[in-house]
Amino acid sequence: MVKPVEPPEPEQTSSLIPLREALEERYLAYALSTIMHRALPDARDGLKPVHRRILYGMHILKLDPTSAFKKSAKIVGDVMGSFHPHGDQAIYDALVRLAQDFSSRYPLVDGQGNFGNIDGDSAAAYRYTEARMTSVAGLILEGLEEDAVDFRDNYSADNKEPVVLPACFPNLLANGSQGIAVGMATSIPPHNVAELCDASLYLIENPQAGSDELLNFVQGPDFPTGGIIVESKESIAETYRTGRGGFRNRARWVKEDTGRGNWVVVVTEIPYLVQKSRLIEKIADLLNEKKLPLLADVRDESSEDVRIVLEPRSRTVDPVVLMESLFRQSELENRIPMNMNVLVDGVVPRVVNLPEALRQWLDHRRDVLQRRSRNRLKQIEHRLELVSGMLVVFLNLDEVIRIIREEDEPKDVLKATFSLSDLQANYVLDTRLRSLRRLEEMQLRTEFDKLTEEKNAIAKLLADEQAQWKMIKVEIRDVRNKFSPDTPLGKRRTTFGGIPEAQDIDISEMLVEREPLTVIVSQKGWIRALKGHISDLSTVQFKGDDALKASFFCETISKILVLATNGKIFTLEAAKLPGGRSQGEPIRLMADIDEGAEIALVCQYKAGVKVIVASTDARGFVVSQDELIANTRKGKALLSVDAPAVAAFLAPVSGDHVAVIGENRKLLVYPLAQMPEMARGKGVRLQKYKDGSLSDIKTFTLADGLTWRDTSGRTWTVAGQDLADWLGNRGEAGRLPPKGFPKNNRFE
Repeated sequence: MVKPVEPPEPEQTSSLIPLREALEERYLAYALSTIMHRALPDARDGLKPVHRRILYGMHILKLDPTSAFKKSAKIVGDVMGSFHPHGDQAIYDALVRLAQDFSSRYPLVDGQGNFGNIDGDSAAAYRYTEARMTSVAGLILEGLEEDAVDFRDNYSADNKEPVVLPACFPNLLANGSQGIAVGMATSIPPHNVAELCDASLYLIENPQAGSDELLNFVQGPDFPTGGIIVESKESIAETYRTGRGGFRNRARWVKEDTGRGNWVVVVTEIPYLVQKSRLIEKIADLLNEKKLPLLADVRDESSEDVRIVLEPRSRTVDPVVLMESLFRQSELENRIPMNMNVLVDGVVPRVVNLPEALRQWLDHRRDVLQRRSRNRLKQIEHRLELVSGMLVVFLNLDEVIRIIREEDEPKDVLKATFSLSDLQANYVLDTRLRSLRRLEEMQLRTEFDKLTEEKNAIAKLLADEQAQWKMIKVEIRDVRNKFSPDTPLGKRRTTFGGIPEAQDIDISEMLVEREPLTVIVSQKGWIRALKGHISDLSTVQFKGDDALKASFFCETISKILVLATNGKIFTLEAAKLPGGRSQGEPIRLMADIDEGAEIALVCQYKAGVKVIVASTDARGFVVSQDELIANTRKGKALLSVDAPAVAAFLAPVSGDHVAVIGENRKLLVYPLAQMPEMARGKGVRLQKYKDGSLSDIKTFTLADGLTWRDTSGRTWTVAGQDLADWLGNRGEAGRLPPKGFPKNNRFE
């Protein structure tokens, strides 16, 4: 019996690797692909791969500005099939954005058909629209056929695509870019190309120029939808100095009289990247929710131009205040971030500032100039070789004809007889007899002289860096003249305005009816507001074993400051406090006070008034109450404290001296000038203790004397000249207080 042959064991084709390593390797590959090939623009031409491939695909289709339009479906299909295998819709969306004059400051695509609108309506399907390149795209592609840039294999290695485009146009800053990669993002607003050209010319003359100098030329972003930028010059300068920041872009509006004392506000330009339909819908929602009491109605009367009509509630409403309320609550004002995170030299992702961004473009232009010049030099040398061979033929025309007629191998004989190269001999043999005219010889001699002259000029250019920069300056001036501020496309659309005076007006105050209130705070941190100013609180009831901690008078438009023991400060609005009929609500429901922190004190905010903030370990500083306003529930950090010390005091500043007393019953008086003024921090030592802590702090005018109230309600005053024993310097220990000072160590 024949024993069956067992099949060989299959070779081991898999291997075990740690999951962590596999995930890290694959995620890193994905992240690099996203950064390099999708999300971040190249600093040299300002394009992402999809945009570069669209323009190159249209270049192959010869869709220059003077050619006929072709279907977008044809463009998308060719680009997807040859260069960008990432889906037709992604390519078409990118193509549409390049054609929208409200999205791109200088559109690279000239679209025919429905390419969407500022209302947010989508473009028609690509089978219905047509496109070709604009003159701006032509500038970006200029020199592509002259070996100006490197080419690489496409995804299938059956075609070539440019690594970067020649970019005779400063596209990175002129059109801007938006993108989200892995772990990084880019956001570059569009700018005015004439200003960029002026700054580039200055940078060529002054290579070490900083952003502050270039800002004499580049005012700031220039959005395709116009609007007004409301930012300080210092903020704009800092944004361009670091490459990070943002710009507040407001709608442009005018007051339009409608007769009989009535008026409306007409918005003619809306902020960049804001959809008009969504903007009006949001304003209408705010109206329905009664959050815009100064506004009666909103209407969209736009045709080709934006025209949004805002009707006030009353003719007595201040239009500036009306618009200020809308700017704060709607997209009539938005913030355009700036994060110039780009691929430097097409390889390294990095945040650049204004000079670095322009330098990247200028260095690229010089590289393109050198490559185009060398390419032209090769063409000239090739032509000179052919022309010089033909000139030899004309000098020995009869002998050349004889060799061609009689010799079996005329090419070799011509090369040996007249010392011709292989290229020259082939050109002579391919020349038609009718070209051997006397006139043709004269033309060849003229061409030889011109080519020789051009060759010498190019060689001189390649050897002289200054001559190269001079040539680049000529090219930049040509671009500037083409898009000068006198042209419709080059004219600046976005203007700059200071923050209006209405910025200082508290809109919430204007929308709240002004009434007197009495705020009551319990020891357990419950708060409520009684209508009117009530001095007698004996009838006020509290829950359980709770009791009164503090009370003060204010108004419904007032703001309430809450200091927590961990040094954070919170802001409440008096108008939103629970009424006096209830027993109030915990402050913790209105502010996100950290667990473990308690409420140290509650007081009324007074604009412009300074206070001393201090902790129980006698450290503190002077701060303006304007710095204490927190716009969110999370509050803001004010005083840094080290446990077991806690923040405990907010003493109003009124006078020229400070009086502090500790639990050790030592009183110290010193000039207020010795206290630093800060916005936040740990502060300085106010009084020195061996043990114990700060009991109270007060400011007063030395000439008027130091006043306190004892436990019986009597007021005591020690004249300034009698305080000599307690006068000293900040941080000293002090002495026992004068006779009559209350045993609770409090001034009040």
